Amino acid sequence: MVLDLPVMANNTHDNNALKEQFILLLTEFLQIPSPSGREEKMAAAVRRHLDEMGYAHETDAAGNIMVRLDGRNPQVPLCVIAAHMDEIGVVVTQIDEDGTLHVDRSGALAPYKMGERPLYFVGDNDETITGIISFGSGHTSTFDQGIAWENVRVITGFSKAQLIEKGIRPGSTGVPITEGRGPLLLGDPDDPMVAAWTFDDRAGVIMQLQLLQLLKEQNIQPPRPTIVAFTIHEEGGCHGAKILAHRERPEIFLAVDGCPWQPNSGIEVSDQPATWSKDRAAHYDQRLIKVLLQAAQNAGTECQTAVLTNARSDASAVYDSGASPRVGILGHSRHNSHGFEVTKLNVFPNVVMTLLELCKLDW
Repeated sequence: MVLDLPVMANNTHDNNALKEQFILLLTEFLQIPSPSGREEKMAAAVRRHLDEMGYAHETDAAGNIMVRLDGRNPQVPLCVIAAHMDEIGVVVTQIDEDGTLHVDRSGALAPYKMGERPLYFVGDNDETITGIISFGSGHTSTFDQGIAWENVRVITGFSKAQLIEKGIRPGSTGVPITEGRGPLLLGDPDDPMVAAWTFDDRAGVIMQLQLLQLLKEQNIQPPRPTIVAFTIHEEGGCHGAKILAHRERPEIFLAVDGCPWQPNSGIEVSDQPATWSKDRAAHYDQRLIKVLLQAAQNAGTECQTAVLTNARSDASAVYDSGASPRVGILGHSRHNSHGFEVTKLNVFPNVVMTLLELCKLDW
């Protein structure tokens, strides 16, 4: 259940309460398998939290969830703020007679990121089975040459016929089992880091829920008509965001997602929010970046700007498809991507409060 957040005298929220709520929601959401194409369990959890907060919401044919907010100026063009509900995983490509699964990646997942670990596979009848990913023996002359997906197998203990009966087939998707996903708190207890498999993009989903809660509690309307969206199938194609944007035609599309640290990207992993100025698909809207920088200052923090040469987001995919003329992204910086990710716990309330300040500005 979404927690009540205590309001301090200056009408701002205690960051400790936001952090506590974030960890509780992250713990809940890490228990929910949500591979691309099978986001229905995560979507059900999101709708439940929206119901508890008293928000009307709708779900489109693709599976995107939308909360429509009136703007202070209804004549200003639409803005979409969006986080995706799906996660990286694997997809079954072939089943051997002994029940061994051949798999490929779903999203930008490398075999070494996954490691030899247990996976859940979701069947057509909603039943899940567990398998162990296998790279084979290390006592071979070719093992040190690296592992490609065509060499990866998953041992299930079932026969092919039994797997088919359970709804497992080529096209079924798998993700790591919930045990061991985290979250884990690391380091200085007064300024901890937090780690999980993965924040991408459960963190964005949670921060948007927190934003909606604060907007309702403080009776704040954003400056323009706004859709807060929870989208499907970002990993591998950004399809949910493109479907939504082509239908709604927002002037502005803002993704709430992570910002992976890489050398020479212009950012550090810290408690400061981060926005992308450019990725491999697009330059982001520089006017919107200026507004995000101002919102971060108003929230009592600073926003880092990044250039990522080998990444893209829902926002740049929407822009690349011609569905929105102005796009941006805001989120947390983190170590690692598409694996066990690590960041500062303090960054999450700073992102939420930056989004809240964005909704107070006229832009």
